[in-house]
Amino acid sequence: MSSDSIRVFIVDDHDLFRAGVRGALPDDIEVIGEASDTQAAIELIGERTPDVVLLDVHLPGGGGREVAAAYKDSGIKFLALSASDASDDVVAVVRSGARGYVTKSISADELADAIRRVAAGDAVFSPRLAGFVLDAFSAMPIGDIDPELDQLTDREREVLRLIARGYTYREAGEELFISIKTIESHVSSVLRKLQLSNRNELTRWAVERKLI
Repeated sequence: MSSDSIRVFIVDDHDLFRAGVRGALPDDIEVIGEASDTQAAIELIGERTPDVVLLDVHLPGGGGREVAAAYKDSGIKFLALSASDASDDVVAVVRSGARGYVTKSISADELADAIRRVAAGDAVFSPRLAGFVLDAFSAMPIGDIDPELDQLTDREREVLRLIARGYTYREAGEELFISIKTIESHVSSVLRKLQLSNRNELTRWAVERKLI
């Protein structure tokens, strides 16, 4: 591969689909890694630092929104590549930082072009999906946007609600099928992002916003 190649990381829970994408990409696009679930994607993307991440929306252990949000200010660009064309999925992943959203019905040439455009800083959407984004953001009253809540990932919001309701870390982990260590990590991230000191402050914060 040339030094000018675009370095791509593929996140999808279907092995056969990842293999198909890898085999269909042209020589100027280099696949430098793959992951099939949310946590592995977050860890490996940090290690490989690709130019563009091809991201499925629905993944084991969370979702594409959580992966994109983890690198929102990193400079890594995300292009959602999903079978879903639901407006909720499109808007959610874009709000988390994705630069575009295309469906899996896209051709190999169109996908390569979308990757190049996203790598160059453009926003790319399958034609009918762009309307979802425009409609969602134009119809959203400014007062309905909570910038503090919006910076949390889906999983962090789930953890926040459980901890604010009085769940122990163990109980929250059992409810979400994740380890106590992962719960602790999410709570620390929530407290840091919201600039709170402890779970009592977190509970008050959640109550004020009617999240519990």
